[in-house]
Amino acid sequence: MAGEDFSAMMADIGTKARAAAAELAFAGSERKSAALISAAHAMWDRRQEILDGNYIDLDYGRQKGLSPAMMDRLTLDEGRIRGMVDALRSVAEQRDPVGRVLAEWDRPSGLHIQRVATPLGVVGVIYESRPNVTADAGALCLKAGNAVILRGGSESFYSSEAIHDCMLQGLRAANLPEAAIQLVPTRDRAMVSEMLKAVQYIDVIVPRGGKGLVGLVQSEARVPVFAHLEGICHVYADRDADLDKARRVVLNAKTRRTGVCGAAECLLIDWQFYTKHGAVLIEDLLKAGVEVRTTGELLKVPGTVKAAEDDFGREFLDMIIAAKLVDGVDEAIAHIRRYGSQHTESILTENDATAARFFERLDSAILMRNASTQFADGGEFGMGGEIGIATGKLHARGPVGADQLTSFKYLVTGDGTIRS
Repeated sequence: MAGEDFSAMMADIGTKARAAAAELAFAGSERKSAALISAAHAMWDRRQEILDGNYIDLDYGRQKGLSPAMMDRLTLDEGRIRGMVDALRSVAEQRDPVGRVLAEWDRPSGLHIQRVATPLGVVGVIYESRPNVTADAGALCLKAGNAVILRGGSESFYSSEAIHDCMLQGLRAANLPEAAIQLVPTRDRAMVSEMLKAVQYIDVIVPRGGKGLVGLVQSEARVPVFAHLEGICHVYADRDADLDKARRVVLNAKTRRTGVCGAAECLLIDWQFYTKHGAVLIEDLLKAGVEVRTTGELLKVPGTVKAAEDDFGREFLDMIIAAKLVDGVDEAIAHIRRYGSQHTESILTENDATAARFFERLDSAILMRNASTQFADGGEFGMGGEIGIATGKLHARGPVGADQLTSFKYLVTGDGTIRS
């Protein structure tokens, strides 16, 4: 296709999205929920079609030489389809974020002022591998009254197409515009560039993918972006950590799923914890098949390997973790400030004051205590799903659910009121 064809495609998709967004802005909660429930039914009834599409995508991914982490993100099975179905139902059952009165007050002038939640308008989502984003993003944007333009990765093309068709079935059942959830019908990356500059059609871009994709979006986008560049998540085992809790959390944070952005990539261990309990946390990881890259005293633990200079501050997305001994919570905080990506950090401690210091002095989007970083997920936060984890500080931060996909407007009521 010539470049002008992609411009025309963007104009067509964008115009339809704008019209759909105008209608969704005042669509009732019942219709939006009905669309999501119908889509959930369709997805389960047509799960074999989705699996057939995924089979083609997996073969394509293998031919492209995708990493194990990317292949894991791409893979669907009945359990993961059930997870998407459950997420659609969960979003459907949530209260409608549109129309919420966020604040209201009266002025001495006689004016009554309300700040009310409204849809953002049109959301563009650009993602790699993860076909589930098609359902999650479609559902959350619809719930918040937004139209969405989905540009899935080339490797998830057929899976996303099958899932998208189920979403359209839900929209039709609820008599909502099909253009409310559009899937870009080409694998060509030229459409990514078109979306990034489509300020007349798209209100915000959400990228879901690796550092390369997110970096490209952040550097080239003229449309505002909700993004996180990397998920360099830390777990700090404090001197006052409970050993049993620490062993469970560290192993889960690293090994439950290594390819998600909430997977732990660095373990920090307080010297006093290490003196008291030895290398048990490191040994647990090694037994689970994790490659532990470390320095200094921890290199004496059989099976560990010497860390390269850039292993601290690296998102491995694999069965690899960097580990380091630190002298107290302040040294742990300093390390995280230097190497972290402001995504998710967890402290393991029974000391309330130490936990409070950790929470107060770090500024990551998500801070946890005695809990696995793998809980950094909108579904686990009760949002039904997420469109991404935002690590910036403007508008949305942490899991981006339906509430975060709204803006607001002011409704001002007077009684013939004039300004003196």
